[in-house]
Amino acid sequence: MQRLRDEVIGNELFKNLREMHGTGFEAFLFERMIPVAGNIARENLGIADSKMMEEMWREVTVVVNLAAITNFSARYNVALSINTLGAKHVLDFAKKCARPDIVLHVSTAYVCGEKCGLVEEKPFRVGETLNGSPDLDIKQEIDLANETLEQLRSRKATNEDEKVAMKELGLTRARMYGWPNTYVFTKALGEMLIGDNKENIPVAIIRPTIITSTYKEPFPGWVDGIRTIDHMFIGYGKGKVRCFLGNSKCTLDLIPGDMVVNTIIMAMVANANQLSQAIYHVGSSIRNPVNILKLKQYGHSYFSNHPWIGRDGKVVRVREPIIFTKTDSFYRYMNIRYVLPFKRCCRFDDLNTEKLRAVAREVGAGADAFNFDPKCIDWEDYFMNTHLPGLVKITF
Repeated sequence: MQRLRDEVIGNELFKNLREMHGTGFEAFLFERMIPVAGNIARENLGIADSKMMEEMWREVTVVVNLAAITNFSARYNVALSINTLGAKHVLDFAKKCARPDIVLHVSTAYVCGEKCGLVEEKPFRVGETLNGSPDLDIKQEIDLANETLEQLRSRKATNEDEKVAMKELGLTRARMYGWPNTYVFTKALGEMLIGDNKENIPVAIIRPTIITSTYKEPFPGWVDGIRTIDHMFIGYGKGKVRCFLGNSKCTLDLIPGDMVVNTIIMAMVANANQLSQAIYHVGSSIRNPVNILKLKQYGHSYFSNHPWIGRDGKVVRVREPIIFTKTDSFYRYMNIRYVLPFKRCCRFDDLNTEKLRAVAREVGAGADAFNFDPKCIDWEDYFMNTHLPGLVKITF
């Protein structure tokens, strides 16, 4: 309960509701939700309270899985237990529910790996690989991770050695089958298990691209920590990063967090009691692309006009950032191992998501109520007046 208060209820995200309900804020929330202790890595979601579990099976009709470990190089056993087996555990739990209308699973658009060109909204076939290597066996991957962990512990490996070995194992196995890192590999495996085991359960899979701060709801500029491209902006604003590797003409697929949430809500409505498996890319590269050169310009303009104040009280003056297109020149300039994944140029097809927008219009969900159309975003205004100010706010 304390974790719920610290990480959810106490979050700035709910400030509008907190102001609206005052001292009755928590009572308002707990009239609408029941927190349940559990563990997605275990069967029955690790729910120890059998009475609560039986009640959930009777009452729950919609199941949304947002749980994930997003560390690109997480320990293989941990990533498999949460991103892969966790997805199946959620599906298995839904199968035991009396009236399961839909299971909605949040994945990532980058399960496609490092493909170039147009990436379609297609489900994975179980055992599918990205590089044409022989079919992978998910059970064997899980067994390998567990056996490797047992061997390390039988040899009395230190915690640090165990951590390093399991991280390396995850990266090695991911790259063996064509994925760039453990995170997207284990998320892809989770999608495979869902598709292969769904039976008659309605399923929708949401694949967001790079999620940025909220566009409008519940207020502009809320962001949950520093993620992905934010590290680049903060490093640049602090004067610590002056260059990075990438193709300045490449589109960087960004989508505000509230648009992802609105897509989830509409996907639940549109796919409830539908036996097909729907895949939705939630991004901007098709409808409203923004390239790396533009982002560079926005960052330079913002931090030139709103310079960072260092801990010593001195103003950090930024210079025009440099974009290198070749790794050799980049490494000659910066003798570090910090490479941003901005070289791949791909666009995420969102035909299914566009159909979902049409459904939203048909049911009368106006643009202001459930907006998830990136066409309306003015990227310069968004970065200069919403995303970067919000990012700077949480960094201090």
